[in-house]
Amino acid sequence: MATHSTTFSQFHLDGALLRAIADVGYETPSPIQAASIPVLLTGQDLLGQAQTGTGKTAAFALPLLNRLDLSRKHPQMLVLTPTRELAIQVAEAMQTYAHYLRGFHILPVYGGQGMAMQLRQLKRGPQVIVGTPGRIIDHLQRGTLRLDGLASLVLDEADEMLRMGFIEDVEQIIEKTPPERQIALFSATLPEAIRRIARRHLKNPAEISIKARTATVETVVQRCWQVTGVHKLDALTRILESEAFDAMIVFVRTRVATVELAEKLEARGYAAAPLNGEMNQALRERTIDRLKKGSLDILVATDIAARGLDVERISHVINYDIPNDTEAYIHRIGRTGRAGRKGNAILFVSPRERRMLQAIETATRQPIEMMQLPTHEAIADRRIVLFKEMISRTLESEPLELYEQIIGDYQREHDVGLPEVAAALAFLVQRDRPFSPPTPGAEKPLDAAQAGGKRVERPERAPVEKQRRRGKTGDVPLQTYRLDVGREHGVEPRNIVGAIANEAGLDPEYIGQIRLYDSYSTVELPEGMPKEVYAHLKRVWVAGRQLNISLEAAGAGRGATATPRKKPAAKRAAKPAARPRKRRADPGRKD
Repeated sequence: MATHSTTFSQFHLDGALLRAIADVGYETPSPIQAASIPVLLTGQDLLGQAQTGTGKTAAFALPLLNRLDLSRKHPQMLVLTPTRELAIQVAEAMQTYAHYLRGFHILPVYGGQGMAMQLRQLKRGPQVIVGTPGRIIDHLQRGTLRLDGLASLVLDEADEMLRMGFIEDVEQIIEKTPPERQIALFSATLPEAIRRIARRHLKNPAEISIKARTATVETVVQRCWQVTGVHKLDALTRILESEAFDAMIVFVRTRVATVELAEKLEARGYAAAPLNGEMNQALRERTIDRLKKGSLDILVATDIAARGLDVERISHVINYDIPNDTEAYIHRIGRTGRAGRKGNAILFVSPRERRMLQAIETATRQPIEMMQLPTHEAIADRRIVLFKEMISRTLESEPLELYEQIIGDYQREHDVGLPEVAAALAFLVQRDRPFSPPTPGAEKPLDAAQAGGKRVERPERAPVEKQRRRGKTGDVPLQTYRLDVGREHGVEPRNIVGAIANEAGLDPEYIGQIRLYDSYSTVELPEGMPKEVYAHLKRVWVAGRQLNISLEAAGAGRGATATPRKKPAAKRAAKPAARPRKRRADPGRKD
């Protein structure tokens, strides 16, 4: 069996896959990868016991991608996952590994997603399908998905599918696959129901058991912030403004990202530089030497480039991109808090990455505290403190006689007091980093995750049908949006919440009141929705219709009840609301 010291090149994977692995920054295979890849490359079935966070996605994706025939435009590989979030995550990871495979196409399939879009994508002939059991069953029953050409089947997190009641669907799907297909079954635990499936459907499987290594990280304070990708840079900037740090490493997944993020930070006035595997040794040593001497404060690095880095100044580690496995996370935060010193680690995590967050907490044996981004007021206070410190350092260390003479001359020439002159100079120094918080409306409003607890008073709302628990929305300014889907289409509030939370990466607690009308609905969402998210939500399908989201007309006002289009309010009150028509249950909705 392969050992942890094995390199990926020793597996004789396709060169396009090895190139993508190098881009991601993988150095050596994790234990589950080292054990699984050789087995799956031979076509043998596999029964693997492995926790989330051990790197099992690459363990099955790399060898099975290697076995694809990209000239054939039909499903050759099917990955079943228990939830839509995991389906998206696995599909994104496989797309990354297959980046240089020409003619490769992958399709994630799950409940709550528009059926019409899935049908169009299926006609393109994807070689890989990643989906939830309910929606896969739906396509099989419709005849829109055929598995007779399937070469491999992966059951990911089988025990979770058992817990969620999908195991009968899973067996039904297996029965639709060719008898000669290869099966890889991964499960954190192996209850009897899972073992029974393995005995019935797997042929002479190799059995592998990997447990995630745990480590107590007592010298590092760990925090996390739930983020949407489009706001990461703004979030990072706020943290840099408010945290008292000496030096910092910001971890990203790819070499390209190290350069791009370092340039953006430099443009914002920070002494930042990239550190990645493409740098020659001389440049790497110069960069690290600058960090040690204090002429550089922020390294933007990949995992592979930062291995073994030990610089006493590093007080903070920011996981800008969540790592692929728990071992990588432990290595990352080990760059701070060394030799008994206290360190700080902050993790940016999206809603779909919560499973990895839980795995990290297990691996480090510590809960990771959810943090609020600092408010504008806190940042302004921090700037004032730093400004005063800068004045004190300058008075103590710099020759100021010439400047005193110039200021004295100016006072006499213009009959101006010293405080006024000092205030004017302070303004010039801090013009780009003002001390006072921005006035309302002076800048783009924050998204929900960035609101940082700022209280916004709003008028009381009258009780309405389908009113949801307000959760955190009382702290966030909201706008009302119109959706082109209503009661007559069979939509329910949970469908709207699920679609927006998944597609916009927004915590459901930040979604406000939802009102259902006959032909449309309204929903309250945080102000300042990014343009790309807004454009994406317009195309999202719910209950067989595109949301076609639009800002509610000004007359309705934020939180006001729009006038239903079908009937006047008085007549609607006299007649019970129309019941949604009965629809065949979508098994994927469990996801």
